[in-house]
Amino acid sequence: MQRLLTACAVLALAGCASNAVPPVSQPAAPSANPASAAQVLNAQTSNAPPAPTPQPAPAPVPKPAPVPVPEQPSYTNQQQGKALLEKLLPRGIPDRQGWYNDIFNAFTALKIPYTPQFYCAVMAVAEQESNFSPDPVVPNLSKIVWGQIEERRQKYFIPSVVVDAAMLKKSPDGRTYKERVDALRTKRQMNALYEDMIRELPFGQTIFEHKNPIRDGGPMQVSVAFAETHIRAWPYPYSYGNLRDEVFTRRGSVYFGTAILLQYAVNYPEMVYRFADYNAGRYASRNAAFQQAVARLSGQKLALDGDIMLYNNKMNRELSGEVSATQRALFGQASRLHLSGDEITRDLKQEKYSGFSQTETYKRVFALAEQSGKAAPRQIIPQIVLVSPKFTHQLTTEWFARRVDGRYQKCLERGGFHP
Repeated sequence: MQRLLTACAVLALAGCASNAVPPVSQPAAPSANPASAAQVLNAQTSNAPPAPTPQPAPAPVPKPAPVPVPEQPSYTNQQQGKALLEKLLPRGIPDRQGWYNDIFNAFTALKIPYTPQFYCAVMAVAEQESNFSPDPVVPNLSKIVWGQIEERRQKYFIPSVVVDAAMLKKSPDGRTYKERVDALRTKRQMNALYEDMIRELPFGQTIFEHKNPIRDGGPMQVSVAFAETHIRAWPYPYSYGNLRDEVFTRRGSVYFGTAILLQYAVNYPEMVYRFADYNAGRYASRNAAFQQAVARLSGQKLALDGDIMLYNNKMNRELSGEVSATQRALFGQASRLHLSGDEITRDLKQEKYSGFSQTETYKRVFALAEQSGKAAPRQIIPQIVLVSPKFTHQLTTEWFARRVDGRYQKCLERGGFHP
């Protein structure tokens, strides 16, 4: 009976935070940080001709090649970089020296130039995500979690008496699981609670391995999946025990958040598009503009969400094998593009990399879209609705990007720099 009670508790709690928002990344993204988003994609089929040999995919994490910073100082000298950060970092924030150290160390380790734009970009995201709190509080988290437990209880037809009994089991910190849920205030606490459930409750590790519903956290709301991917391509400068736990620390969140935001090559004319990518995934603003050009070319209405292909796992770039609406629209234009269906698919597989903009499909789509004489933008903010039980009203990627951009502009002005 005890095994049944505790197993039911695990099932009930598995969805407690499954809809909480990250990408990137977004990797994370990763999402970064990755935020959960309602993706509007239609799976279709195709009669495309046989494919040529695919091109090898680039490395998962490109070497940093940030946007050029015209008319702004850019320092490689560490003393100058420290002085600039001291000037820009807001006064009165909690543990200002700790923030100073973590930001500077992240820039140095990731080889990001010490510029007003880049410093202010990171500070703007941190302020938006946590108001510089090292462990940001999620309002009404306990109520949200209990609501999710009740939904799961009803979904799996679990008697409430069974769930109530299971929640009275003592956890490793001495409190019952019910007491810990009642006291929840942060994602870090929820992450620790779920990790204890995996280790302590019967069948927890077997049933829920690699499925911890807390996907992002820390003061910059970094994707755990992005961190796991990034450390395989770039050395992490700190000693740590569990990488998931490290993401919830300020130093880990600042480091990986800086990497998601800045350590990839893209030629956006304004920082707001990086902020949109931080929410929707790297290159999402570029890819959404490509989708808009395809829609103009084909006359079809497409979701401008920055995801051109369909994925089972975006962070690992695991394709679903189905054909997206954007792909189908392009297949219909194959003769005008002078490309086969499989050549188009080959190029679209580069959508998560900087090299996508150099593919024939990308270049020919924009060339045809602009034949009427009307310019087609190379970046737009993705149109994505954010989904989370934390939200009391509808929020979007554009809302997020504009809010962060406002903070970014104020940071530059505070330092005496022109936006």
